[in-house]
Amino acid sequence: MKNYILILLVCIAQLGLAQNKIFVKRADEAFAHKDYVTAAYYYDKALGDETATPIGKVPYFSAKRHKAKDGIADVTYRMAESYRLEQNYVFAAKWYRKVMEQHEQAYPLARMWYGDCLRANNQLTDAVNQLQLFVSGNKNNGENLSLGLKALETARYAQAQMAQKQPVTIARMAGGFSKDENDFALSRNNGKYWFTATLAEANNGHLNQIYLSGADSLSKRTALSFKADPKNPVNFGAASLEATGARMYLTRWYRQAGKLYAGVYLSRCVDGRWLEPQRLNSFVNADGFVAMQPFVTPDGKTLYFVSDRQGGFGGTDIWKAELNIEGLPMNAVNLGATVNTKADEQAPFYDPKEQRLVYSSKGFTGMGGFDLFESFWIGQEHWSVPRNLGYPYSSTKDDLHYCPDEEAEGVAYVSSDRESDCCLHVFRLHYTKPERVIASATLTGVVLDCDTQNPLAGVEVSLKDLTSRKADLVLSSGTGRYDFKILLNRAYELRLEKSGYFAKVMVLPALAVFKTDTLLNPEICLKMFVVDKPIVIENILYDFNKAVLKPASFVVLDELVNVLEINPKIRIELSAHTDSMGPDWYNQKLSQQRAQSCVDYILSKGIAADRILAKGYGESMPIAANTLPDGKDHKEGRKLNRRTEFKVLKAN
Repeated sequence: MKNYILILLVCIAQLGLAQNKIFVKRADEAFAHKDYVTAAYYYDKALGDETATPIGKVPYFSAKRHKAKDGIADVTYRMAESYRLEQNYVFAAKWYRKVMEQHEQAYPLARMWYGDCLRANNQLTDAVNQLQLFVSGNKNNGENLSLGLKALETARYAQAQMAQKQPVTIARMAGGFSKDENDFALSRNNGKYWFTATLAEANNGHLNQIYLSGADSLSKRTALSFKADPKNPVNFGAASLEATGARMYLTRWYRQAGKLYAGVYLSRCVDGRWLEPQRLNSFVNADGFVAMQPFVTPDGKTLYFVSDRQGGFGGTDIWKAELNIEGLPMNAVNLGATVNTKADEQAPFYDPKEQRLVYSSKGFTGMGGFDLFESFWIGQEHWSVPRNLGYPYSSTKDDLHYCPDEEAEGVAYVSSDRESDCCLHVFRLHYTKPERVIASATLTGVVLDCDTQNPLAGVEVSLKDLTSRKADLVLSSGTGRYDFKILLNRAYELRLEKSGYFAKVMVLPALAVFKTDTLLNPEICLKMFVVDKPIVIENILYDFNKAVLKPASFVVLDELVNVLEINPKIRIELSAHTDSMGPDWYNQKLSQQRAQSCVDYILSKGIAADRILAKGYGESMPIAANTLPDGKDHKEGRKLNRRTEFKVLKAN
């Protein structure tokens, strides 16, 4: 009998072990598909939590897949990662702490992510303490140190923002949806609220719809009905209307070649009914890329939107399109490197009267997640350096879709998940002008190396008062920091120079009011160069087998023009390269023609001809193998070899 019981216990244990392996496998598969909610649920089950329940929401964060290992420690770490990536920072902090306390040596990043989650949970003092410990323990690990310093800077910035008192109050808007459902992207038009909500459907998962509300809350709402197949519901969201209310630009999801994309669509209101939205042309919706979150100016002449298309600076960028009389795009232009970063930018709003752009970014110093920034149009294709709006506009979580209320002075709306573990909700802000008038303030910022992201010492930073034309010059400190005194109602030009680096120039707009004695300028990085060392120019595209530049290339070449204008003493060679397909003589000729096409465009922008040389190298200078060791075609290698580069020939 004892033997029978022992065998039964062994069988039960083996059955439990097999069940756990199934849970881990399902979790790993969900993690690989960026379904972090499901992943966390099955990792929880694998660790024996019988009460684990999936959270009913759609995650809106992505990350690289982590290679799966075996063992409880790794399952625990991956569960912490899943909670972090689904932005449930309370649970993520709990599990990172378990990993940190028991297996920190095997998972050195656990403490950093623990500190970062504490920051997201507004436990800022504890967050700073944990991140300081992480930085102290990783001084000999360059990659970890860089990550830790960035997280520590974010936590300290959040601390400083929370300590400041702005004449602003914020509260979640009445009548919104439950805490496990989204309501976001609110705008106001002709006395009505327009917003988007993500709701759970019985048979269709989660569905995004546009709602209309006429009351001073979101409770008395009606879902907007477009002519569509009720058996195949479509996701709509982020509506923007021009002043007359006759045209609505919105985001709609669609399938192309088996993949799901977001696109910008236009719907027209005819006799009080909204017609089925039509997808905008390729100026906005480039095939194979996302376009979303449109904002149309009140006069209906300009459309701002978000896209990850070619010609950007990384992630999603803010773009602008001019509209014709029918409301259709006639072009598309990236707003440039001052506004956009290597990270994500989203949710643009533009006020034509103030020439003020407000948008969300993860690429500048902030409180964490998406913060709200403002930038002013200063003419000649230039924007002012973006400024973080600070707390409570920004928070330690995601803050997007800023929209002032044109019908109520001192009122604005933002969408934020600051009071939720999962979902965006609409918040109303009430603000007044500050009572205290500050005549001068300290402008402070940090200069980094673009490649290493380390602070750059010894940079010559000059600040020119564009009214008096007087300039001050300082050298950045060992931490890359610089400081200047600035005055009210004065615009300034900031110039940064260091030997062996490309200089940068940016204009800071005049401010009528200083809200604080210290203004924090976003981090600025300088790109290092070495004479005669080529630099690949990404996203220079030509028509197939021709030297004709595609329109997306002009945005990139404009940035090179800007570099040459700011650095008048450098002389460059612009070169084009091909792969090994085709005869040598043909590739040489094609590459020379392509290089010349780029140079001709740059010369058309006013750059002197003696400062730039066109050179085609054909297939003679590969940077990757064109064929594999077994003699087969190496497509990825050939793709790398088809490139456009420039190098500095002379720099005084």
